Amino acid sequence: MSTLALKGPYWVTVRQYRRTLWLAVAAVAVSLAVIGGLRIWDAQTPDRPLVGGDLVPADENRGYEMLRLAVESGSAYLLLVPLLVGVFVAGPLVAREFESGTYKLSLTQSVSPAAWLRAKLVSTTAVAFLTLLALMGVFRIGWSRVSGSYYLTWADRGPYEATGIVLFAYVLAAVAVGALVGQLIRRTLVAMAATGLVMGLVLLVMGSYRWSFLSVKTITAPAGPTLWTPEDGLVMDSGLLTASGARFDQLICWEEAARTPGTDVTEGLWGKVEAQCQARHGATTQYVDYHPESHFWPTQLIESGILLALAAVAAYAAFRVLRARHR
Repeated sequence: MSTLALKGPYWVTVRQYRRTLWLAVAAVAVSLAVIGGLRIWDAQTPDRPLVGGDLVPADENRGYEMLRLAVESGSAYLLLVPLLVGVFVAGPLVAREFESGTYKLSLTQSVSPAAWLRAKLVSTTAVAFLTLLALMGVFRIGWSRVSGSYYLTWADRGPYEATGIVLFAYVLAAVAVGALVGQLIRRTLVAMAATGLVMGLVLLVMGSYRWSFLSVKTITAPAGPTLWTPEDGLVMDSGLLTASGARFDQLICWEEAARTPGTDVTEGLWGKVEAQCQARHGATTQYVDYHPESHFWPTQLIESGILLALAAVAAYAAFRVLRARHR
C-alpha cells in the first residue's frame, strides 16, 4: 500500500463523508462550467474602442453582463464557504457523533480521543482548503475580465475575500469553532445553528472593522471640482477644511440653504447659497481620506492573524473539553 494512502481514522472520516466530497467536486465543476461558458459567450462580441484608444465591453455584449453578474454572485457565495464548513464540523462531524453515541465505536479501535478528533478536523480542513482553492481559481477566470467594474473592485465585500488569503483563515476559524461548539452542545441541529450564528457574527464584525486596521491617507485640493483619489483608492471620508485646517461640518451650509426661500424652485440658488456659506466660514479646501490599493495585502495579513488567533484559542479549548470528558 502506498505510504500516501489514508489510514486509520483519516480513512474512516473520508469514507464516512464521501458524499460530501462528491458535492464539493460537483460545486467546483458547475462553477467552472458556468464561468467558462460565460467567458466564451463574452468573447463572441468584440470590445468597442474609446477616444483614448482603450477598449471597453460593447453595450450589446450580453455575455459580459452575465459574466459580471456571475462573478459578483460568486464572490458572495465564496463568503458562505467558511459558514458551511463550520456548520458541517459542528453538526454532522462532531455533535452527531456524540448525540448518536457512534464515537464510542471509534474509541474502542485503539484510537485516543485526541487522535479521533484530530483526524476529523485535519481531513475536513484539507478538503475545505482544496475546494476553496479550486473555487477561487474559477473565480479568477471571471475576475480577470470584469475586475474594476461596479461592485467588483479590490476593496468590495466579496472580491476582497475571494482574491486574497483571508478566506483560508476564516475556514480554519470555522473548523475550530465548529469543533468546540459541537462538543459543548452535542445536539446536531442546535450545534449547527450556533456555529452558523458565531461565524456569521465574525464575518460581519471583521467586514465592518477591517478598514480601521491601518491609517488612511489624506489628500487635499482647493474647493471646486470633485477630488479623485489616486491608486484606485477606497474613499473613507471627504469634505471641506477651514483655513486653520479644521474639518468643516457641511451640514451647517446645507441647513442654511434649506432655510433660504426659493432654493427648492430657483435653479442654481441652492449651490450659490451653499458656496457663500462656505466662503463665510473660510472652508476653501477639500479633502479625501482613503485607503490606497497598497493597503490590500497588509489588511489581509492583519485580518488573517486575528482569525488564526481565534482558531488557535477555539482549537485549544476544543481539545481541552475533549480531554476533560474522556480521561
